[in-house]
Amino acid sequence: MPGERRLAHPPSDRYRAAEERAAAAAQAPDPAASVARGVAVALVVAIGGVVAIVVLGGVLAITGGLLVVAALLGWAVGEALRIGAGQHLAGGRRIVVALLIALGAVLVGQLGLWQYARIEGGVLPPLDYLAEVFGPLVPGQLIVAAIAARIGAR
Repeated sequence: MPGERRLAHPPSDRYRAAEERAAAAAQAPDPAASVARGVAVALVVAIGGVVAIVVLGGVLAITGGLLVVAALLGWAVGEALRIGAGQHLAGGRRIVVALLIALGAVLVGQLGLWQYARIEGGVLPPLDYLAEVFGPLVPGQLIVAAIAARIGAR
């Protein structure tokens, strides 16, 4: 039509530049990321998971909920390692390290449960105690933590 005015760019283009800058910032590697930082953060998360296992399984006598704790522990360890190490730890190695830390934390948590039972007057050795009280939940926790750590570390 004659006399019709058109804009050079649509009005929504003013938002596109801000979105592109935000996307570029999200893609930029973290300068503070390192393997040591990733492992340290993952170990702190693992210690928190050990405490949760002992408190929930020992003090509060929750059994089935320990599977949820193991899943959260594994996922959080994997995420912490992935975020803390950034690009400095390759995918396959990151998964192996996350698995080792998560499985180690679950095992230390189980030993903590046994120690708590000994403080309460228990006399069974660790494997007998864990088999008697928690049965298949112990290997179940290991399996769940391993799967969740693998997912979190991807």
